[in-house]
Amino acid sequence: AQQQAIEAAKQYLQTGGGFSRKGLIQQLDSSAGNGFPRSVARFAVNHVNANWNQQAVEAAKGYMQEGGFSYSGMVQQLESPYGSDFTHSQAVHGAKAVGL
Repeated sequence: AQQQAIEAAKQYLQTGGGFSRKGLIQQLDSSAGNGFPRSVARFAVNHVNANWNQQAVEAAKGYMQEGGFSYSGMVQQLESPYGSDFTHSQAVHGAKAVGL
């Protein structure tokens, strides 16, 4: 199960869109996602060596396509649990990387 979860996590990260650590764990353990036990999802996320700052940039690029974001609005969207759930520093990195 752990290896399958790692493979699933890698696929999500490669598809783009930008996942935060918390968001990827939720995707892997959600019944609407892969349905792995939370401990297996955490294990997988800890073993994919993701660049979370780069993931924040990918998420910010996606939000920019929707338009209408100020710097502070983008940071809030990226760090909100209802948005992407990145850490504050990752959200700031993402917002700056897309030119806000």
